[in-house]
Amino acid sequence: MSSIQGSDVKKVVVACDAGMGSSVLLTTQLKGSLGKYGVTVEHSPVDRIPEDADLVLTQEGLASRARTRVPNTVVKGFRMFLGDPVFTEVESAIRDGGTLAD
Repeated sequence: MSSIQGSDVKKVVVACDAGMGSSVLLTTQLKGSLGKYGVTVEHSPVDRIPEDADLVLTQEGLASRARTRVPNTVVKGFRMFLGDPVFTEVESAIRDGGTLAD
C-alpha cells in the first residue's frame, strides 16, 4: 500500500484505456479544481503512466494495471467520471494536507 501527503502532490495523472474521451474531460475538470493548488494534471494511457506521477486516478477496473506500471505511486480507483467521492477526497487532501493512500 502506497501513501502520500496531499501537500506533496504536484502531478496527478488520469489514466485510461477505453478511448471514449471521458477521461480527457475529467482531466480538464481536475486541471481547474487542482490547478489552483499548484498541481499539474495530465492524461495518459494506463500502460504508459509517467513514472514521475505523484498520484494516479483511474477507473477501478484499471487500478491493478496502473499499480503494476507505477508500483510506488498512489493509485486511486473511481467508479464515476462525474461526482465520484474520490475526487472530493483528493482535492480535500491537497487543500488541507491530508494523507492519500490506495
